[in-house]
Amino acid sequence: MLGGTGKEGVGLALRWAHAGYAVIIGSRDAERAKATAEVLNNRLGREGVVHGTTNIEAVRACDIGVLSVPYSAHRATLESVKEALQGKILVDVTVPLDPDKRRQVRLPPGGSAGAEAQTLLGDGVKVVSAFQNVGFHHLADIDTRIDCDVLVTGNDKEAKQQVIELARAIGLDAFDAGPIENAVVAESLVSALININARYKVMSAGIRITGIPR
Repeated sequence: MLGGTGKEGVGLALRWAHAGYAVIIGSRDAERAKATAEVLNNRLGREGVVHGTTNIEAVRACDIGVLSVPYSAHRATLESVKEALQGKILVDVTVPLDPDKRRQVRLPPGGSAGAEAQTLLGDGVKVVSAFQNVGFHHLADIDTRIDCDVLVTGNDKEAKQQVIELARAIGLDAFDAGPIENAVVAESLVSALININARYKVMSAGIRITGIPR
């Protein structure tokens, strides 16, 4: 988990650790990552399930990287781990929100954070965009099933399938929504969901895909 000390990263890490995955929390500050890992292990009642270290060490040790950082830190974080990510899958959870107008879509120059990540990292990294529309309030409650679907986009079919399996492991239905260029759809939805949360006084509105047998 790159930038895994934020709310979304912590929620995903908790869910995957609870499902039996070995999870590494990465941060620019190794001590902060270790402290976050300790909190999660205590929450799970198990020692050594979650480990904390620097972003670069987390990437070197992982099979699949997950990036969950504010968009303002997106490019710098990717550049710092670009070489270590080569040959791996990167799940990009980043949403390019305007910090001053979170209820209004503001798309980045590259079309979406996911598309920018793929361009920056090159073909040696299989970037998959997912999980933007799952609220951290839901993720943090490990005793409750999340009533939300996940849109998964990327240019590599096998990589997308692996991410779909990661979603299913924590009780989410996930759907292949096409190439990385379509990441703009899920990223743009976040501002709409923030508006819905505010208008209807709920914590974490989500999306559901209809018309597909489950």
